Amino acid sequence: MDRLDAKKVFLTIGRWHHLALILLLIPTAVWAAKVNTSSIHYPTMVMGLLGGLALFLYGMDKMSNALKNAAGSRLKSLLARLTTNRVAGVFTGAGMTATIQSSSVTTVLLIGFISAGLMSLTQATGVIMGANIGTTVTAQIVAFKITQAAYLMVAIGFFIQFTAKADKTKQYGKMLFGLGLIFTGMNIMSEAMSPLRGYQPFIDAMAQMRNPFLAILLAALFTALVQSSSATTGIVIVLAGQGFISLESGIALAMGANVGTCVTALLAAIGKSREAKQTASVHILFNIIGVFIWLPMISTLSDWSVALSPIHPDLTGVERLGAELPRQIANANTLFNVVNTLIMLPFVGGFVWLAKKSYQKRLNQRSANGRLSHQNTCRKNY
Repeated sequence: MDRLDAKKVFLTIGRWHHLALILLLIPTAVWAAKVNTSSIHYPTMVMGLLGGLALFLYGMDKMSNALKNAAGSRLKSLLARLTTNRVAGVFTGAGMTATIQSSSVTTVLLIGFISAGLMSLTQATGVIMGANIGTTVTAQIVAFKITQAAYLMVAIGFFIQFTAKADKTKQYGKMLFGLGLIFTGMNIMSEAMSPLRGYQPFIDAMAQMRNPFLAILLAALFTALVQSSSATTGIVIVLAGQGFISLESGIALAMGANVGTCVTALLAAIGKSREAKQTASVHILFNIIGVFIWLPMISTLSDWSVALSPIHPDLTGVERLGAELPRQIANANTLFNVVNTLIMLPFVGGFVWLAKKSYQKRLNQRSANGRLSHQNTCRKNY
């Protein structure tokens, strides 16, 4: 075998190794989700939950990358061109984030543009607000219950991406493959957690989620850990579908996910320009202020989402909750971000001023600490 043939073999192996891992993970996760449902067996339950989450995150990553590759460089040029005013910025941010399925990626791109001097902080603020709306599309997608179609999506998507000649067609196959993995992961997590329906300690623990502060904090921490508000919202929808949490608790958890996703922007701004750090501050301010606006009115948001969501009067008990709650939480998440944007869009200038002021305050504090440290060192030497 010559060097060229060897290279082809290694490229082929590299192309297939991710798929091999997923194919090995699917039966393990499905087994963990299916076995021993009459009693609580923690190892199998955790295996099913983690396996399902891994498939969900891998599917999100696969679909997001495929969408970005299919759109190509047009996203960057559109982002720079369509942000001439704050309203256009909101629509641009929402459309772009709905396309690439990640508000974090949008924010990271903004930080790059601002660092390069291609965009002002005022322009970026409108895009950030729109990005929060665009990311709710994921919750709307995962609220659909199309478990049986998920396996078909995986099969068709796999076939397209490995048989298509055109690169763009391959990217569409990867999108479908990733979407199928998202629904497959959701189903596995749901099946793995179903034995907890009658487990009183878990029911008591979920009752603590009625405290909105605790729910927001827990969701924010988890989102910061997994770097995906969509993953947190997906798990919240799984819990709601099993009847473990109320609508109000689900809304509070979704709010926390919005706060936790700001960590990605903070990480992306490390070592960047002052304006880039201020962009991350705007992202944090927008989400935290939004939470404080709605915290005393979660019940109002709950009523609005119920009014906008379909009902299933033919079902009763847990079955009805499982059919209605996922869509209600998804709609509440969308309402939360849309109304926040409508309220705060006229105050873009105020957000920019606050971000600059807070950054300057931190800068002054560091400077004062540095001077104090220098004075203490001089005194010791003296």
